[in-house]
Amino acid sequence: MAKQRLSHDQLVFVYALLAGLPAVIATMVYLWFGDHAPKEQWTLTLIVVGCWLGFAAAARARVVRPLQTMANLLSALREGDFAVRARGARRDEPLGDVMFEINTLSRTLQDQRLSALEATALLRTVMEEINIAIFAFDADQKLRLANHAAQLLLGKPAERILGRDAAELGLAECLVGQPGRMLSLTFPGGAGRWGMRRSQFREGGRPHDLVVIADLSRQLREEELQAWQRLVRVLGHELNNSLAPIKSIAGSLGATLRREPRAPDWEEDMRTGLDIIAARAEGLARFMAAYARLARLPLPTLTPTALAPIAARVVALETRLPVKNLRGPEAVFACDAAQIEQVLINLVKNAVDAALEQRAAGHADASVRLAWKKRSGAIEITIEDDGPGVANPANLFVPFFTTKREGSGIGLVLCRQIAENHTGSLTLENRRDATGCVATLRLPA
Repeated sequence: MAKQRLSHDQLVFVYALLAGLPAVIATMVYLWFGDHAPKEQWTLTLIVVGCWLGFAAAARARVVRPLQTMANLLSALREGDFAVRARGARRDEPLGDVMFEINTLSRTLQDQRLSALEATALLRTVMEEINIAIFAFDADQKLRLANHAAQLLLGKPAERILGRDAAELGLAECLVGQPGRMLSLTFPGGAGRWGMRRSQFREGGRPHDLVVIADLSRQLREEELQAWQRLVRVLGHELNNSLAPIKSIAGSLGATLRREPRAPDWEEDMRTGLDIIAARAEGLARFMAAYARLARLPLPTLTPTALAPIAARVVALETRLPVKNLRGPEAVFACDAAQIEQVLINLVKNAVDAALEQRAAGHADASVRLAWKKRSGAIEITIEDDGPGVANPANLFVPFFTTKREGSGIGLVLCRQIAENHTGSLTLENRRDATGCVATLRLPA
């Protein structure tokens, strides 16, 4: 049979009795073995034993009642009742200090719950007001949350869709595959192209999927319209620049042939006019070829590639001006080596052009430097020059914009498109420490 242990209050009562037991025994021996009258013996015995037992019980109660009060306070906290407070909580005694800390904890939890309720109310209001559909699915792919936009998308109120499978709602495709992509789906509330993003969160220790679906059809149509408008403006501008002089010169040549008698140098005028027409036609053909090249850029074929050999080849190709290869740490990354090399060739060529222009202006020490470094999981390749800088940086990546006489205006556009196809970026900005530019090609390592 298991031996029962005394409870805390029973131990306190026993210890209080043991504390007074020696004095009680000594008193009893003195009373009952001394020369005292029986009445005196019984009276003093009752008084001593009564006080002994009474004070022991009072000590037990003095310990038990504060503990019961603290248990009630903690039980209220567990039940979510943060308004209960302990009276007489003072910092000048240990027991009061404990009560004070419990009261402080209650106030803190009450403030936190109020803040959480306000944040939840704000989040619920925002979710109901935004026109993006938000769904939350549990681990069994059961719908647990749908905002107002999601209900409109599915054409049903919340009480008819909550708890149903994603497959029944036509959303099973959103819970598999890439977490962020574009979908072409038809819902009861609309059809078109949708941007979908999926993320995970935990509630009650169980994983949930949060699916956000936004209608991109209107936005994409507006962007397509703007792209076509920009393309038509660019093509119209270039075609007019070539066709207007061709039309004018052709009319002048026709008038020359119809004139009788013809001028003595009419053959020279004809040759000159035809040469101009041929030059303008060739320029128009170059423009169309450049546009076709920009439109037909293939996607990169990623293979592990060392950066140092590419940089060495790019530097060796430039013979007009020695390019300083400052190198960097050993770096091997996945890329399309031919495309990245073409980007570096274009950037180095532009930098050398700027440095030569500065040398022609009297700055004989203008040079170009290529270097790279690793930073935050990426490789940053920099091409720095001592040229005059960029006068109009806002138009650097505008297609067919160029300040060079023989430029096509697509070099930097191609470079940036190649960088973005590698999930990287390309920036070109003026240096802050001196004249010149620095081009930064950032690629994932």
